[in-house]
Amino acid sequence: MKRYLCSIIISLVVLLSIGTYYVKVASSASSLPRYTFKTIEGSDKELDPVIVQATLENGHFYEPLTIESNRTTYGSDRPLWSDRYDHQIERLIKEHRSFMRGKDSISSLYEDDDFLAYAWVNSEFTNNGKMEAELDIGLLEKKDEGETSFQVELPHQERIMNVDVRDVQLVHSKLQVLTMIDVNSNNEKQTKEVHLYTIDLANKKVLSDKTLLSETFTYPNQVDFEMPIDVAPSQPNSMVLISLIKGVNHEEGPFEEKLKESKLISYNYETEKLETVKKGPLSLDMARSGYADGKNLYTVEMKSGKYRIKTFDLSSQTLTNDTELDIAANEEEQYTAAFKNGRVYFLLNEMNQEGESNKPAKLLIADLKTGKTLYKGETVINKKNSKSFGFYVDELEIK
Repeated sequence: MKRYLCSIIISLVVLLSIGTYYVKVASSASSLPRYTFKTIEGSDKELDPVIVQATLENGHFYEPLTIESNRTTYGSDRPLWSDRYDHQIERLIKEHRSFMRGKDSISSLYEDDDFLAYAWVNSEFTNNGKMEAELDIGLLEKKDEGETSFQVELPHQERIMNVDVRDVQLVHSKLQVLTMIDVNSNNEKQTKEVHLYTIDLANKKVLSDKTLLSETFTYPNQVDFEMPIDVAPSQPNSMVLISLIKGVNHEEGPFEEKLKESKLISYNYETEKLETVKKGPLSLDMARSGYADGKNLYTVEMKSGKYRIKTFDLSSQTLTNDTELDIAANEEEQYTAAFKNGRVYFLLNEMNQEGESNKPAKLLIADLKTGKTLYKGETVINKKNSKSFGFYVDELEIK
């Protein structure tokens, strides 16, 4: 009897603790300011697909928040067991819950009308400092919800110190997994590589391990591989851009780039061609600060006090559009851009000299081809002492 009594008491304590937690959370969340967008120009309907991930700062207090459907939701508003995912991940979890279990990186996923594929690298270091790594592969056939999953050893894993999956594509029934690798070294030399693993899904094996790029250097020299922001990370893309950045780390002074030795490289999954992009309309800086969707590269430039959006066709390497946005450019503002539905979504968050932000964030939505303004607005807060709150934009997502 005592045993059952103890169990009942423990259960009551747990329930009371959870109840107390939610009362505190509800009380805390209700006291936080709420942000909405005030429309200055255009239709409120343009806000429907917009999701703003941001952080509220008040003294030493920081709280993540989301503005969606023009409503504010704080991290403390969400259930105890709920995580904040990328909206694309949330959609996939709702549609394919079983397959998506444990999968939370959008760069590790590929989706088309028929298939949903996944590739990730699970790794750990042994006692002797060597890496043991395997590729975790999954494929879902949407029509019948048939799942295939398997693990296979990562080729040449003994020479790898770190590996990062950057893109996954399904090409001619073979899974292509693009990774960036830090090579294990026992001397002062360092090596960084870009690898493409081709996976035979039918026979559950690695068909090939192709080294697309490899650079070896010694301190104070430095090499980095960078890619434009992928605005469609899980969608089929035929081409990727990779920036090879070379430079020198000065003991007293900033990192100095060797622009003459740096270059922009394209890889086509269909043709398997790796090419150095010729100097011309596509520059290294444009690619590094740009947004790519596998077909176009979009770059943001400030000119004559205005922001301009340039669109480059990746296959022809030609400028296809140059659009001026109806919003003033300010060097103290930090912009976040997104490209979808034939529109550019442009969010400005102004910072002062101390790196603080307590001014309204401005949102512009424009037609990507014509530059016509479809919506213009700014954040408003429902608190009188709004100047005491800092508002920092983390990410702009479009459903």
